[in-house]
Amino acid sequence: MSALPYWRLSSYYFFHFAFIGAFSPYFGLYLKSLSFSAWDIGLVMSQMQLMRMFAPYLWGALADRQPRRTPIIRLAAAISLVSFVAFFFTTSLGGLLAAMAMLAFFWSAALPLVETQTFDHLRDDPARYSRIRVWGSIGFIVAVVGVGALLESWPIGNLLWMLLATLLGIMACALLVPEAKSHGTASQPAPPLAAILRQTRVRALLAACFAMSAAHGAYYVFYSIHLAGNGYSTSLVGGLWSLGVLAEIGVFMVMAPLLRRFSLRAILLVCFAAAALRFVMIGWGVDSLAVIVVAQLLHALTFGAHHAAAIAAINRWFPGRAQGRGQALYSSLSFGAGGLFGGLLSGWTWDALGAGITFSLGSLFALAGFALVWVGVRETREEDCSAAGAKEVAAAVPSPLPPAES
Repeated sequence: MSALPYWRLSSYYFFHFAFIGAFSPYFGLYLKSLSFSAWDIGLVMSQMQLMRMFAPYLWGALADRQPRRTPIIRLAAAISLVSFVAFFFTTSLGGLLAAMAMLAFFWSAALPLVETQTFDHLRDDPARYSRIRVWGSIGFIVAVVGVGALLESWPIGNLLWMLLATLLGIMACALLVPEAKSHGTASQPAPPLAAILRQTRVRALLAACFAMSAAHGAYYVFYSIHLAGNGYSTSLVGGLWSLGVLAEIGVFMVMAPLLRRFSLRAILLVCFAAAALRFVMIGWGVDSLAVIVVAQLLHALTFGAHHAAAIAAINRWFPGRAQGRGQALYSSLSFGAGGLFGGLLSGWTWDALGAGITFSLGSLFALAGFALVWVGVRETREEDCSAAGAKEVAAAVPSPLPPAES
């Protein structure tokens, strides 16, 4: 463990999530400055979710056939950087769609491979993962606050240079990430995936996770635009995004004892109820800073606790060598398909129906997820509160945004 490349791994997480902190809150504002419609903005931004539906599978399959993962990580970082440069030379919808698709395809490929490298370096001490991954949260907060402050006095077009700086940081860190000796689970049994998916609780959970990501669609595409349109400064917008991340980190730190005390079903039901309330508050309570602050604090439940509980359930219900496929399904159906559907729907309804209705649709998705968990997710108290489940969560946090990535 003395040879653990702590700072080289931590630096990669810092810049990866710094890119998200600069991109997610502010790139929609950049597109709006180019006079694109809400549908066009939603279409461009949704390329991230679209590529997250299948890119990690393709890159993961390639990595499984290679003796070393590091060259693939470096290749993905390099092509992501080159792809982003295209944003400096085009403002057409077609050009932006092509550039975003290329960027998303390669950028989304690297982090799952870095995650694997990290756990291979940690070997028998995976609990130390959170000490490395926390730098991702720090990077996100530094970027979202710093970029928001700079955009108070700088034109929005300068956002491209700030994003380029984070991608250069990712490229530099990719060159420094060391190869780790694999210690996978090849000797463990691989249960038939079809048999696992026939379980009602598994299908209900995956469908509910799709609904939760769809509920967040308007939030990830239009939240900053919504606030800016109602008089919030870019610094305040950045501060509110950071508040959500801080709340999320806080709940991650207490998830292990929560999972020992409460059932997964109970935690998930609270999360979906909180999401239904949160998006109504955002949609209709934007005139009150206090309401928006409370809504951001609910991010601790709507993403933080929900993601941790879902990860614990997937790890438990997809045993042995099926865990990788379970995580891939979870990521693809929720952050990929659910996020894509929610983002595109919000792009259509934003201009046609307004912000209040658009965010209210997010609440309806959350209520649908609540119903799916209520009816379909059933476990015994003993299984649900196992110490193993709490340990799984303790080793897998924190992470600042929907881990496409996870």
